[in-house]
Order: sequence, then structure tokens, then C-alpha cells
Amino acid sequence: MLHRNLEGDFKEIVSLLRLKENITVVTPEDLTALNLTKKGNLAREIILNDLQLLSDFGASPTLNLLKCYERDDEFDFISTDVYSFHVDRSPIATDTFLCTYHGAANDIIPNAQVTQKVLIPEIRAKLEKLHDGPPEEFENFLKEIYFDLHYQAHEGAAPINLGNGHIWRLAVDHPNQQVVPCIHRIPKENEGEYRLLLIC
Repeated sequence: MLHRNLEGDFKEIVSLLRLKENITVVTPEDLTALNLTKKGNLAREIILNDLQLLSDFGASPTLNLLKCYERDDEFDFISTDVYSFHVDRSPIATDTFLCTYHGAANDIIPNAQVTQKVLIPEIRAKLEKLHDGPPEEFENFLKEIYFDLHYQAHEGAAPINLGNGHIWRLAVDHPNQQVVPCIHRIPKENEGEYRLLLIC
């Protein structure tokens, strides 16, 4: 984690960007075109520098202006959207980088304070009923629909908010990972506020 206290006016940038969909990709050209105050320009320089540093590191950063993510409400007993505690999965050795410049920031939670939802007996029983195939294919079914990536927080669990301006490196689930993957979620948006999020 790169801990920073950023002084730029990121709210000004958000107020000038145009939201085209619930999630809108913001390019460096979009940022450069904004007419900003001194503090707004400082924020822009920070973002452009972060994008360049991560690109130089070999990552593929994307800056998103977010109203909200799509919700998964198909089932009343399990959800596979990003508002649920989950891990990211990748077929290659990589990590997820996150930085929330403005708006509600992500939460992480210690692995010892959660249980994988597919291991909770009542949820597993409902998933087994949902599965239309032979028992030996059940585990693959859980992976194909990403049920196995989601976790239930224990009673009394204490999520940690990642805050604004800091760059976080989150371990993902992949075959050669040497550490446990980081369990995280997107919290509900603040009323009337957009997020400005760098992710790769």
C-alpha cells in the first residue's frame, strides 16, 4: 500500500467530467481537456502521474467515473456482484491495483473474519438444487458462475476501509499465488456522489 495525503481537488474533476453510463472510462485526453483551478490541476497531475507510473510498471490502469455498479439480485441467498465481499481471480500471476480519488472507497476484510459462501451449509444446499448436472461437476459449476469467489462476513467482523488517495495492491486468486487472495468489496455509494477510481 502506498499511503498518501493528496492535496488536489478531485471533486472539481468529478464535477466537470461527463457521465455517459453508470461506468464511464476517463482517458488522459479527457483529463487534459478540463479547464481546472490550481487545486484541480494538481489533482489532474497526480492522476496522470499515477497512470503513467502503473503503465511503466507493466500494468494496464483504467480511470473510471462511477455512478454505480450493476447489482446481482437474481437469487435471494447469494450475490455475485462487487458489493459482496469477494476475491478477484486471474489465470496469470498478477495483482489488482486500486486507488479511489473521490467517493466511497473499497473495504477489505481479514480472511479469518469471513467464510466462503459456498461452504455455508444452507447456501450450499440451495446451490446444489440449482445445479443441473451430475454431482462430480458441482465444483466446476460453482467456479463457472463465480459463486466460489464470494464470502460472508462473520458476526462482529471489522472491515477496513481503504480510504481516498492511497494506492493499494490486492493479491488475487491465481495458480501461482504465494499469499491468500485479498477479500474486498465496493460499499454502497454515497447519496448523489460519483466515484473516481483507478483500477488495474
